[in-house]
Amino acid sequence: MKTTAIKILALLALIVMGLTEAEAQHVKFKKYFTGGTLRLDCSREGDARGDTVWVSRWLDRSADWHGSRTQLIDPIENGDYRVAMYDAKSDKLIYSRSYSNLFREYKGTVKGKDHKARFEETLLLPMPKRKVKIALQRRKVEHISGSHGVTGTMVVFENQTVVEFDPDERELDFNYHIGERTDLEIHGDPSKKIDVAIVAQGYSSASDPQLRVDYYRMKEILFNHEPFASHREDFNIYGVRADVDAEYGTFGIDRYLMTFSLWRLHDMLGTTPCDYIIVMVNSEKYGGGAIYNFYAVTSMHRLAEYVLPHEFGHAFGGLADEYVDESLAYGDLHINDYEPLEPNITNLKAFDLKWKSMLPKGTPVPTPENNDVPKAECGPLGVYEGAGYAAKGVYRPTMHCMMRDYAPFCPVCTKRLEEIFGLYTK
Repeated sequence: MKTTAIKILALLALIVMGLTEAEAQHVKFKKYFTGGTLRLDCSREGDARGDTVWVSRWLDRSADWHGSRTQLIDPIENGDYRVAMYDAKSDKLIYSRSYSNLFREYKGTVKGKDHKARFEETLLLPMPKRKVKIALQRRKVEHISGSHGVTGTMVVFENQTVVEFDPDERELDFNYHIGERTDLEIHGDPSKKIDVAIVAQGYSSASDPQLRVDYYRMKEILFNHEPFASHREDFNIYGVRADVDAEYGTFGIDRYLMTFSLWRLHDMLGTTPCDYIIVMVNSEKYGGGAIYNFYAVTSMHRLAEYVLPHEFGHAFGGLADEYVDESLAYGDLHINDYEPLEPNITNLKAFDLKWKSMLPKGTPVPTPENNDVPKAECGPLGVYEGAGYAAKGVYRPTMHCMMRDYAPFCPVCTKRLEEIFGLYTK
């Protein structure tokens, strides 16, 4: 019975992480792609009862593909959604990336239970040479059963919308650089670096002396923290002055500073390489937010020293919040029959897939709290209750972490961040 359970967990891991044999095949970039960039502006509309998604705009970004040309199939699969591109002739998967969206949080709010709302998504894909199928996918919960009564729950991707794209037939809109761009720190070829665009909101011009100071401050904040400090030369950092409508009060949370104008944000970025986006808001009020593989936002509050790396942990690594806040409308987000997607929290439904192998021998699960650990330290690795907004039923790896209370990134979070670096630098 134990062997069967392990096999089921292994199958779950393969599906959740997207590591099927077919998808693991090496994709030769020059065989399938031109070297340009295709931009899809999508609309997602729905509530907690369901949603639909469609492509609203097709654009030629008029720029070289800045993503990796060797890591084309996403092995992390940490997001709620995925875009997958298949060669139409062979049906081979040639590109994929998972991502998240504010809709996931919206549908957990009171309003989101039965009131439909529309959310923008922008997806950047390598421009294909020939006809392809592009699948917009979402997570679906599947229940499985094995011999001896062993059962489990898997969260898999299903096609939500599939569209065909033929570069020889579809007429594309063109999008050129609109915001005022400044190259802040460049270490090499964008296709072999992690390209971060810092979008500055609330500044009069690119020559504003305060903007130059704030660009430098944001850049140095990021590299003041490990593991980013050790990977500084793996990054290219760009600045773009552009107002993008980021506002406080998202979903009724005063400190939650986000933008719903994804299309406008990417219009302003134009051709700027941007594996990741940081929106820097010229405000002294505390606030920020982030969405995995979409963007991070921070104000210029004195605590931006910690807000930025915390939010970038969400956007870059798909890390979960480890603090408790049951006042949030979506506070029970991770109380489910299946393991959370995020690598740094667990509800113990399938803990073997998380950091169990990293625990020191003899560590009790759950692990008793150790309130003697200073907040500037992570403390011993364990399984501590209280994470993902919930006081009970969700667990974190250490007493303190950047994703909980602005301590250093814990070993579990650091491991995930290190995995991400390789997706862009190989």
